[in-house]
Amino acid sequence: MGCFPGKATNEMANLVLTFQFFLASSTIVFLTLEDLKISFNLFCVVYGIGTLGMPANYARAGYYWATAAVFLMAAINLYSTVCVSKVMLAAPKYVKTYGDMGEWVYGKPGRYLTTLSQLLVCCMVPIAFLVLGGSLLDVLFPDTFNAQTWIVLMALSLLPICMMPSLKESAGTAAAGALGTLLADFVALYVLLHSMGGIPEGLSPPSPALTFDGVTSVFGNLSLGYSAGVVIPALQREHTHPERMPRVILFTLGVCSVLFLFISIAGVHNVGCQIPGNLLFAITGTKLGFTAPKGGIVLAFLFMQLHCTVAFAVILFPTFYIFERIILGFHKQNFTLEPEANYVDLETPADKDVIEKAQELNEEKPIIYATPRDYLKACIMRFVQVAICTVIAIVWKDHFNDLLNFVGASSTALGCMILPVLFHLKTFHKTMGLFEKICSVSILVAIAFLAVYVSIQTGKALFTPTDSDPTVVFPYCPAEYQKMVYTNTTYYKH
Repeated sequence: MGCFPGKATNEMANLVLTFQFFLASSTIVFLTLEDLKISFNLFCVVYGIGTLGMPANYARAGYYWATAAVFLMAAINLYSTVCVSKVMLAAPKYVKTYGDMGEWVYGKPGRYLTTLSQLLVCCMVPIAFLVLGGSLLDVLFPDTFNAQTWIVLMALSLLPICMMPSLKESAGTAAAGALGTLLADFVALYVLLHSMGGIPEGLSPPSPALTFDGVTSVFGNLSLGYSAGVVIPALQREHTHPERMPRVILFTLGVCSVLFLFISIAGVHNVGCQIPGNLLFAITGTKLGFTAPKGGIVLAFLFMQLHCTVAFAVILFPTFYIFERIILGFHKQNFTLEPEANYVDLETPADKDVIEKAQELNEEKPIIYATPRDYLKACIMRFVQVAICTVIAIVWKDHFNDLLNFVGASSTALGCMILPVLFHLKTFHKTMGLFEKICSVSILVAIAFLAVYVSIQTGKALFTPTDSDPTVVFPYCPAEYQKMVYTNTTYYKH
């Protein structure tokens, strides 16, 4: 009656089919479902405690220099991470881990370098987690224990997880860690922007007192934020179409770069150079002239505490295996590259038994202990390692930002930027264009210089700390803005 239901239904069905075809085509062109899963895991690895120091980069270097540093570091890390993927694509299938890749490209020295860089990251970052966790618990539960005691208690609570024979990081575990950081960042930003809103007319956030040390110090924090290179081999092995990994890397690190930029600018927008080195501590105390809602502080701190708890053991476990291999002689099969003994090319036609044997041999060997006595030895060694981390965390409890910058400038820069570019140069030097060779060498020279310089500067603060002026609350600012928040007009009138 005035309508044609059959025709309308057909048109609707055609429209739905067209839309589905468009979605399917878009997925094929851009990212498949498997790509998105790998991208999610990569995001969970990259997005961590490095975000807490992002606004402080702008407090040290100002808008122009800090923004330029973000774009430059994003470009370098996108390139270096793709380099890892390209080398893995060119390597034989028995090259499974980052250490394998180092040995395949540069022999035993290559494996030693990659293992050393991974060892440094996996030892230093858990120390940062203990320092941060102790500080968070000290604020969450005031007038109970001091930060040192909370660090010890946190380490003791994590010991049972560290004593497990092996720890397989699941997607759910990684998601919990990344989600904790993401929620902590956004809750802290909301509280900060809301509390620092309504700035009196005529006032504007102060700009930093620019220095060479201040500008270069952002390198360490940004390096830690992009620590993705060492996990690419493991993620690429899981992809059924590994040739799509460069696209996944570019997409994921691109999203992370946008988030880094957003967090940095939002955190510094109403505060300027007076933003603390740790975003979470910008909403506690009265340094910025406001008292934040207790609920917002508790939420932000608990979310970050979740990340610290989840990530501590996951990151520390590789060091357990490395030291057990070096000192106790365990897990030798997991640290050798033996193509003749354990590799069969699955692409070569073979009978069913050979293929099954090849698949069995090419699987990762599980971490096992031959006897209960061996496992007891491993537990004792792990306890000693956690104890050492705890002692160092107590010593460095007041230098969280310096610790992050030191880890980023030293071990992360080596493992995630310098080594990938070196491996790529060595593997493709015969086919690489002149322009790319020049860019690669330039990256190596620039990153090596910044890594050494920033490591020395932040190392001084960690290993030979000096007493700072207790009246200086905002050290990144010019002298007139170092002792009082800029919104206090009564103070500045006098």
